[in-house]
Amino acid sequence: MTAGRCTHDLEFHDDVVIKRYASWGRGEPRREWQALTLLAEHAPGLAPVPVRAALDGRPPLIVMSRLPGRVLRGEQATGEQIQATADALNRLHRLPRQVVETVGPASWGPVAAVAKARAWAGRRPELGDEPVVREAYRAGVAWLDSSAPDGLATDPRPPVLGMADGNRANYLWDEHDRRVRLIDWEDSGRNDRAFELGELCEHISRLDGALDARRLLALVDLTPAEARRVRAFRLLIALGWFLQLGPGGPAAPHNPPGTLAVQAERVLRLLG
Repeated sequence: MTAGRCTHDLEFHDDVVIKRYASWGRGEPRREWQALTLLAEHAPGLAPVPVRAALDGRPPLIVMSRLPGRVLRGEQATGEQIQATADALNRLHRLPRQVVETVGPASWGPVAAVAKARAWAGRRPELGDEPVVREAYRAGVAWLDSSAPDGLATDPRPPVLGMADGNRANYLWDEHDRRVRLIDWEDSGRNDRAFELGELCEHISRLDGALDARRLLALVDLTPAEARRVRAFRLLIALGWFLQLGPGGPAAPHNPPGTLAVQAERVLRLLG
């Protein structure tokens, strides 16, 4: 869950993309190379094919196949695109458990998200005088102060390979093959499936275009218990973004005026 962080530079060629990393303190190049390698073997066609890497370079780089299509960010996602997104997620989340267990934890997950939201709430950010914003802040902080977020740290189901980044720019729609492929694996790792789904539904990129989260979640085969966890994670992610949208917050410069109030309404809706 980052705002305005430039993590890499992309160089496009006819058949390949060269990704050079601007930062790699969280092991981004190795995370991405491992994910692409595993996916090429166990879920071919779901992500770019790894070609070669210089993981210890300065900067590190990865060469991968270039995929056709356009990103879903900024799109009014159609029913077909939502179905294709669900198909891609179902395929990703059905990787064999023994494969997922070879991967380290994702850099962004439940424990980090709870800690970050509580840290931002503790700073008492200046959020202005709009009543809906103040109401969302009071209600959101009360939820963060409760024991509910702590219950999200333990996942009762086996982990999945996750992207740990719900930015809809990471979902590539192929008009020709009528499918969605997944790009940008630099934060990837072993993660909680409900968290991954909550992150996709509530990433701030949802405000740039539209993707019907309810329709998507109906297509990913959730148990009632999982559905409740997804909703709780959606609230956590939405609240985290809300707390960073006030004047001076890191998410504010990258979003249009009025975003804070829109996000406040989202938080209140999820709390309700």
